[in-house]
Amino acid sequence: MNYASNNLKNVLHGFFLAVALTIAEPSTTLPLIVHHFSANEAVVGLFTSLLRGGAILVQLVAAFFAQSYTQMMPYLKRVFVARFLSWLSIGVAILILGDKNPTLTLLAIGIGLFIFSFSAGFGSIYFNEILAKVFTHEERGRSMANRQFFAAIGSILSGAVAGYILQHFTPPQSFGYLFIVSAFFMAIGLFAFSTIKEPPKKQIEKSRKFADFFKNALTTLKEDRRLQVQILVVLLSYSFLFSFAFIILQAKSSIDLSGYLVGGFITIQMTGALLGNLIYKRLSPNFKLIITLSFLFAITAYTNLLFSQKAANFFIAFFLLGMAVDGFRIASMNLLLLIAPESKRPLYIALQNNLTSIGLFFAVPGGLIVHYFGYTILYTFTICMLSLGLVIAWLKLPKSGIDA
Repeated sequence: MNYASNNLKNVLHGFFLAVALTIAEPSTTLPLIVHHFSANEAVVGLFTSLLRGGAILVQLVAAFFAQSYTQMMPYLKRVFVARFLSWLSIGVAILILGDKNPTLTLLAIGIGLFIFSFSAGFGSIYFNEILAKVFTHEERGRSMANRQFFAAIGSILSGAVAGYILQHFTPPQSFGYLFIVSAFFMAIGLFAFSTIKEPPKKQIEKSRKFADFFKNALTTLKEDRRLQVQILVVLLSYSFLFSFAFIILQAKSSIDLSGYLVGGFITIQMTGALLGNLIYKRLSPNFKLIITLSFLFAITAYTNLLFSQKAANFFIAFFLLGMAVDGFRIASMNLLLLIAPESKRPLYIALQNNLTSIGLFFAVPGGLIVHYFGYTILYTFTICMLSLGLVIAWLKLPKSGIDA
């Protein structure tokens, strides 16, 4: 395989996707958008979870069919079209409906976010299978670090764009422009990845019934101790989501939050991601160390917010969480691809993604905690959950994915 060409296309996909998604970042701008139409923190938590969590159940179904596919790219292209159209439709709905009917606007946003995330459930299986086929283990670690490094640069640029739009256009029109502009940035990255030449793999006979496939999945999970430990650690790594969407709402109530400052928070978060990727690239393939460092960064971020809520503290929190989130992302999937047999890769990906996707909805109970008990209790609870994940990762994860 041509590493240079595939690496470039993978990087371009990551760069433009980051530009697009950062404009409507689920930890900054998206909570502000939802909060504009509903002041209920639980609703904010639900909508930020929709962006990440709509793909939970569909991944086992996707893996059931994908096990017999010799090539994934034709199916991934369909996913790309669905994601582009759903993202674009959110912006159009906000411009057309806006404040005239906040409930209907929220419904349109929710449907768009769900379709965007639901289609990603299929896309995740296809995308990771393609990466496993076109890169060796060492190449994959380097390429994903490159991808996330340039994605961080794209996100920094995106933060400036988001800040400009939020500062110079009034809501909700500014929110609609964010989605529409970002949809076309997204399309560039989707097209770039779709040009990768995927090699066919040997066709494997799939289970005749989904029930048989599901039973096989449960058996695999029961028998593979390494998979059990990794799923638990990855689930606990999502604990940062209990509080992530509500940092910006606390900032809104604590300091003078201008459009430029929102863009600044996005930029500093992605600067943290950029620096983190430089570190993680050097540490690869020691993914155990990467994920434990990420736990430490996230714990430090929330501990910092317990003591003060000045602008500087919010900048520190977003910077450290930017480092943590990308570390979790790099380590979790690469550890999985190390332990997954080639014939069962879609199954292993689906098992991990489905079981850990419970964590994608942590913002919902997080919203209830902050609503009834406040930010101090929310951050303390988040720190405790992250600390549990840190201990298990350090004690139970193998240094590499194959020496358990």
